[in-house]
Amino acid sequence: MGGLDERDKLVVRSTAGRGEPLENIIERRMSRRAFLKGSAAASAVAVVASNVMKPAATSAAPQAQAGDLTFSAIAPVDATEDSLMVPTGYNAAVLLRWGDPITADAPEFDVENQTEAAQEQQFGYNCDFVGFLPLPLGSDSSDRGLLAVNHEYTSPELMFPGYNLESPEPTQEQVDVELAAHGCAVVEVEKDASGTWTYNPASEFNRRLTAKTPMTIAGAAVGHEWLQTSDDPTGTTVLGTLNNCAGGKTPWGTVVTAEENFHQYFANLGLMADDDPRKEVHDRYGLPEEASERRWENFYDRFDLSKEPNEPFRFGWAVEYDPYDPAMTPKKRTGIGRFRHEAQTFVIAPSGQVVAYSGDDARFEYVYKFVTMVRLTRLTAKPIWICWMRGRCMLPGSTMMARVSGCRWSLAKAH
Repeated sequence: MGGLDERDKLVVRSTAGRGEPLENIIERRMSRRAFLKGSAAASAVAVVASNVMKPAATSAAPQAQAGDLTFSAIAPVDATEDSLMVPTGYNAAVLLRWGDPITADAPEFDVENQTEAAQEQQFGYNCDFVGFLPLPLGSDSSDRGLLAVNHEYTSPELMFPGYNLESPEPTQEQVDVELAAHGCAVVEVEKDASGTWTYNPASEFNRRLTAKTPMTIAGAAVGHEWLQTSDDPTGTTVLGTLNNCAGGKTPWGTVVTAEENFHQYFANLGLMADDDPRKEVHDRYGLPEEASERRWENFYDRFDLSKEPNEPFRFGWAVEYDPYDPAMTPKKRTGIGRFRHEAQTFVIAPSGQVVAYSGDDARFEYVYKFVTMVRLTRLTAKPIWICWMRGRCMLPGSTMMARVSGCRWSLAKAH
């Protein structure tokens, strides 16, 4: 999530109020008899999940059984244990850390002398989504590829010595470093003959997207008056992406990153006029009435609602970029809808249409799917439609909201 206010995570803002939890609906609809008729694979997964989630009666780690996963489960440990634990026979090692140089010109990380320019060429902060894309494009390589990583949010109290979290008074230099530490990273990685993974800091594919990287607005909302600001009166270009939580890989090799809790970066909703219709929408997403947690508004007007009331509408989207093309300008795909995006999971339906599933990661919000109009089955071979799609990326389509109680989907409006 990334927000400091834990109470915000418990607030229900849905106009429909509290609905029935999804787990109750699934339990009611799936009788044990129907469940047992499922595939053997699904049954095996259910058994493993049950064994893993239930506390063991003793401290001994249960051994894998025939048909289960092929490693021994880790024995339960005390809740105060703070270490990364892996099963016997496995190992874990750090591949990339905050501040690691990912361009040939990037300086080595220096926590006492951080700068915006350095952070723009270094690995960002607080990883979330991680996707592996094989090199070369279109291959099935699992030993060399690109890691596409989300840097969801920053923790300034850990980044900057002496930072006062209770009463923040950041410098502009600190704010600029935070802006540069947000966003996404693309880094080339490779596994050697010994099975060790390393990254290539001089790869031509390596790239950072930050909270200041120029991005274009694409889809039905392009140019809408609520997307127009002093710096962008056309409503077509946005600086940056924020709170990138989960994400997904498209069938044609691009990545779509999900902007989640964008509300926390903005300030002074209380200074907007009560009869301004935008205020009601901002309030629906929980934008702060007064100062923001990070105080970015002290240095950048775009984070102050009393000065730029439209800036928040430029966040909360699904953002597509091409890891294989560092020159591509990322696009905010407004057709997928605006909300606190969690996940972007892509599948190709039997009809050939591409479907993207996403959810609003706030309490009692909704699940959505985006369905393209174009059917990829019309293009005969996978390499052909990959090449064809990469020139277009996401295609026109419709976003639908799930009505889970009846297992139906209905058209949804982005706002």
